[in-house]
Amino acid sequence: MEQTDRMYHIGLTKEDIQGAKYAILPGDPGRVEKIASKLNNAHKIGVNREYTSYLGELDGEKVLVISTGMGGPSTAICVEELAVLGLENLIRVGTSGGMQLNVNAGDIVIALGAIRQEGTSKEYVPIEYPAIADLDLVNALKQAADELGYTNHVGTVQCKDSFYGQHDPEKMPVSYELENKWNAWIKAGALCSEMETASLYIVSSVLRIKAAAVLLVVWNQELEKRGISNNTDFDVDKEINVAIKAISNLIRGQKNE
Repeated sequence: MEQTDRMYHIGLTKEDIQGAKYAILPGDPGRVEKIASKLNNAHKIGVNREYTSYLGELDGEKVLVISTGMGGPSTAICVEELAVLGLENLIRVGTSGGMQLNVNAGDIVIALGAIRQEGTSKEYVPIEYPAIADLDLVNALKQAADELGYTNHVGTVQCKDSFYGQHDPEKMPVSYELENKWNAWIKAGALCSEMETASLYIVSSVLRIKAAAVLLVVWNQELEKRGISNNTDFDVDKEINVAIKAISNLIRGQKNE
């Protein structure tokens, strides 16, 4: 932190976030304003590198929206600095590719746990330590998805560092490893693939803050391989709506306690 207590990477101070305890984390900076528009009194509070930030309100509570960029390293940096500022509940909203044949484009996946096939989390804890979500946040996301009537799945997601290692594994010198592991994850029941959740969960666990992820399935390459009808769906409003409804339900529940 600098002399002004401004976080070096995300560019925010405690004064900027005004006591917010909840944050919604898209990967894409371009989605931050879209998410913020669904909050009350939202306004931009920062832009630095891949981190674009807005602050808004939901049911009388401040809610931060901040992008993490693509992949584990930038996600970990964001989580580290948010924790210093006092954020307690982090919900990732992202996109993913389906892996099971019943996980279709347009479905919602709520990540109960994540496969750590990425590098960032290995610099926090040994690979044997699981990347798991906070149960309260998972339950809130599940309830919200059900209330909104979205087809949803709860379970394990696969996380990797190389997008093209997933989609073009045969061109990689380690194709034998990538393809064998991909098939193993599918056999074990992994629902979908993305790039940030494992790092989010491990760093949040280490820092003792709560985290969960809700993901939109945009397509399914396993359906494509089998010549089965495989549409695409980029309606990111679905995952955003789930996150916002979940946070709203949690805030209202706490006020009624």
